[in-house]
Parts: sequence; C-alpha cells; structure tokens
Amino acid sequence: MAVGTYIKRLFTWWDGQTLNTQFMTWRKGERVGEDAQGNIYYRNADDSKRWVIYNGEIEGSRVSPDWHGWLHHTWAETPSDRPLVHKAWEKEHLPNLTGTDRAYAPKGSILRAEPLPRTDYEAWTPE
Repeated sequence: MAVGTYIKRLFTWWDGQTLNTQFMTWRKGERVGEDAQGNIYYRNADDSKRWVIYNGEIEGSRVSPDWHGWLHHTWAETPSDRPLVHKAWEKEHLPNLTGTDRAYAPKGSILRAEPLPRTDYEAWTPE
C-alpha cells in the first residue's frame, strides 16, 4: 500500500476501518459472527466492547436489528448463536435512504420529481 493510503486510513473513518480499528481488531478482537451483508462483528475478551467492521459502505443503518441489539448489549447471545424469532408481519430491514434519490418525500415536497402546487396557504400581499 502507498504511504498516502495509510495516512488516509489513519484519519478517515468513513472510507473503511481506520488503522487504529484494524490494529485493535487484530490484537484484541474475537470474531463472533457475520450478517447477511458481510459485515463482521467482534468483541474483546471480557465482552465490554463490541464493534462491527462493515463490508463496503459504512452506514449505521446497514446493521440489522438482530445485530444492533447485540452490539448495544441488549442481549448477550449473538444472532448466530440464538437467532431472534421474527413475526410473519415484520418487514425486511431497509437501510437509511436519506440523501438518496429513493428518500421519502411527502406530497407537496419540493424534493419530489414533480411537486404538487401548494394549497395549504395563501400568499400575503400588501394593500
């Protein structure tokens, strides 16, 4: 790897794991599982710290609710060891679409491809 790549990894967390995270994972991390997106989950020896190394884009909403609960110590067992029971009515996990073309824009929003005219107010005009 080029020197610039190491410097970039030292300071930029949004482009992948930093050198510090990679070193901590190598030195103290115990791999506990992987989700359907290829994200890999780790913990340290006394289970006081838990973290994820993303496969691709680093976006918090890419962590499924199952693994989110484990990461935040809501339950002790990983979803690999004790899968959660899902109800038939539950929807599939979706990533956060804010800032993308597929983000929700309510009726009348200027962010829609073809916004509707506003009818909820009348513009004031001086007399």
